[in-house]
Amino acid sequence: MKIKEIIVVEGKDDTAKIKQAVEADTIETNGSAVNDRTIALIKHAKLKRGVIIFTDPDYPGQRIRNIISNAVPGCKHAFLTKAEAKAKHDKGIGIEHATVEAIRLALSNVYELYEGEEIGLSKEDLIHFGLIGGPKAKDRRERLGEILQIGYTNGKQLLKRLSMFDISKQQFVDAMEQILQEENDGD
Repeated sequence: MKIKEIIVVEGKDDTAKIKQAVEADTIETNGSAVNDRTIALIKHAKLKRGVIIFTDPDYPGQRIRNIISNAVPGCKHAFLTKAEAKAKHDKGIGIEHATVEAIRLALSNVYELYEGEEIGLSKEDLIHFGLIGGPKAKDRRERLGEILQIGYTNGKQLLKRLSMFDISKQQFVDAMEQILQEENDGD
């Protein structure tokens, strides 16, 4: 599988793992202190070939994703779940720990941020499905992020993330029905 866009990752281990999974070029941020030179390189890459931001599913990875998204609008995004990025024998989480299959799947489900029309979802929809303010809210948000391939987000950011990735009300409802069915099957 060859990727046209340049993939932005956090470090050398991520690059090595990406290259095991797909044929692609990468730009490494070398941690969460994304400097002006790196931002300029990402801007140039976006103009020439497009960019996919593919950072670890943890707080520093999300921080890097936000810094780049704000500085270079219009990038595409790929996500792994924490479970897919968890190291087998230690507590580390990162792209470098994911399987080749998980990386290929994430890169085949790339999202482009979209901040245009209203998606028809409201805070009331989130409350109705128990995504905020309930005992299972965090688990449901995590599962929703997995199903929709948009990554995990807290309750305050969920509506914005759904809108940014142009998730339709029907996609949202279908995913929530799946989650509720899984919960019922588990009881």
